[in-house]
Amino acid sequence: MTRTAALILALLAAAPAFADTQTDTAAVQNTQNADSEALHNELRALRDTMQQALNQRDLDTLLAHVADDVVFTTMNGDRVHGKDGIRAYYDKMLGGANPVVQSIEAEFKVEQLSHLYHGNTAVAFGSSSDRYRLTGGETWTVEPKWSATLVRQDGRWLIADFHYSVNMFDNPVLAAQRKLLLGGGAAAVLAAAAAGFLIGRRGRKKAV
Repeated sequence: MTRTAALILALLAAAPAFADTQTDTAAVQNTQNADSEALHNELRALRDTMQQALNQRDLDTLLAHVADDVVFTTMNGDRVHGKDGIRAYYDKMLGGANPVVQSIEAEFKVEQLSHLYHGNTAVAFGSSSDRYRLTGGETWTVEPKWSATLVRQDGRWLIADFHYSVNMFDNPVLAAQRKLLLGGGAAAVLAAAAAGFLIGRRGRKKAV
């Protein structure tokens, strides 16, 4: 038997094993994809749950889906630690006899699929369309950016870190301040013009 013939026979003998290897690899890949999709579906469900709880002011549901040592950075620059910290912040902003915010309507949007790490950690990010009605009657609409780190414990996802931020150069608070300043400037100009007119009239009367 020639060397060429022997090589061909060896390749033919190895072909079934190689095919089995390809089949096993494809099966593993399909399983991993299915597991990844299941995890993403869990994260989507958590997003919807938290959005509904926030809009309905359901603090118990919010706290049930965050880690015990959660860190929350708010749009106004506060940093809150733990469930007790979130409860205190919630009572200040939304609870109590004189809350700062009367109601919230939020819609969370994701920019892309969450980044998964080892199946037990996820990083999600996106934006939200938020409408705040303040106790004083003002209504603000903002488009903040957000990011979240989630950990999977005992078969479910918990929020370990959540960060909210708004554009520091363009937001409803600055717009209101600019409007106030412009209104105050216009009033000052009118007052100065009125004062000049009166002084001018008095001067003309004295001259006569």
